[in-house]
Amino acid sequence: MSERHAVSEPTGDVRERLRAVRGWIFDMDGTLVLGDRANHGLAPLPGATQMLAWVREQGLPYVVLTNGTNRSPAHFASVLRQAGLDVADGQMMTPASSAVVMFTKRGYKTVMVLGGEGLAGPLREAGIAVVAPSPADGARHSGGPPPDAVFVGWFPEFTMPALEAAVRAVQDGAALYSASETPFFATAGGRALGTSRAISAMIRSLTGCRLTVTGKPSLDALRAAAARLGVPASAVAVVGDDPLLEVPMAHRGKALAIAVATGLGGPDAYDHLPVARRPHLRLRGVDELLSLVSEGS
Repeated sequence: MSERHAVSEPTGDVRERLRAVRGWIFDMDGTLVLGDRANHGLAPLPGATQMLAWVREQGLPYVVLTNGTNRSPAHFASVLRQAGLDVADGQMMTPASSAVVMFTKRGYKTVMVLGGEGLAGPLREAGIAVVAPSPADGARHSGGPPPDAVFVGWFPEFTMPALEAAVRAVQDGAALYSASETPFFATAGGRALGTSRAISAMIRSLTGCRLTVTGKPSLDALRAAAARLGVPASAVAVVGDDPLLEVPMAHRGKALAIAVATGLGGPDAYDHLPVARRPHLRLRGVDELLSLVSEGS
């Protein structure tokens, strides 16, 4: 691949927008760190630690937004701190974080979770009752209220009985939500398969139901992160590596879209897209982003 495709020289408009950024949203895997398929052994990518330090020194708020749900936001933050990144618990967000906002707004009281504690914990903390996918007919005859929604995330322990329980819940009126519909995520060993898209596809195939995504690239995820930052979405810079996630999300909220090539999005990942859907800025990594923003500080 030609090196000339790896970066884009910032235009005057992009430089002006960079100077006007009032909050930052960073992806995790492939942008700030790389680890294994279970997000273990995370190691910072070049410039990641320094980039967060620069943002903090400017007095600007930032969050790390991942589509991973195998850990709670607080657990992810702890792991990132162990890796040397300055990320407080409240600066870490997952699809469960935006789901809490969405479910609360919709008045959901009970949610069936196809996933682990990383998905269920934030819901419980928000006062939402969580039920596991019961054996056949369990959702109907457990004696409790039927679930308002089925929420699918990282669930390598997925079974056919869980599928049947989720299908019955949807047939009984529960709405279907997925933490992420991207097929892969970046690891140090290459691409790793996500589970929520595959599981959701089975439920949709059997029920014909509508699906709502709570994580990236949904506008709901961007709005939840912007609200956490306390700034409008249009005043945010979104930095990520996945062509299917961060850039589309940024465009939906009129945020500044910055793509790095240290994860899934290679040098030519965006060349096939119309100009209006490409990142405003393409860089090799956050180290190059740091060099760029430091010029004007």
